[in-house]
Amino acid sequence: MKITAKSRYALRILLDLATNGKDGPRTIKEIASSQGISEKFISRIAVPLRRAGLVETERGVKGGLRLARFPAKITLLDVVTATDGPLALVHCLARPGACRRQGRCAAEKAWAGVNDALAAALRRTTLAAVAADQRRLSPPAPAEPDYCI
Repeated sequence: MKITAKSRYALRILLDLATNGKDGPRTIKEIASSQGISEKFISRIAVPLRRAGLVETERGVKGGLRLARFPAKITLLDVVTATDGPLALVHCLARPGACRRQGRCAAEKAWAGVNDALAAALRRTTLAAVAADQRRLSPPAPAEPDYCI
């Protein structure tokens, strides 16, 4: 299984909102500039994030995107399922009845265990934790000294 670009970029958008959105909504243009993601792609990703209740949108001059929940209440599993759908490493886990051996297959049981472990790890990791790591990895630039007397 591979986490798609939609999920990876969705996390970056949510990180931007968690770390820079304290003063109100962030415009798509601001997010695009700080994250290096095209405005068009952000607009496309914002739709499933809004449907999943992860972001809210506000129209108007001072509009944009903002988190709909506290970062500690958003998990990586929320992000992945919002953008890519239910987590399933193999097709038989995604669709009941997809395989005639379903329910009688040791491989299915093995994949289900791995799938459950991955889901648990994604569920344990919150946006707040990732944002804290981001702040540690890229501390704010020091303020310019003010030489005015």
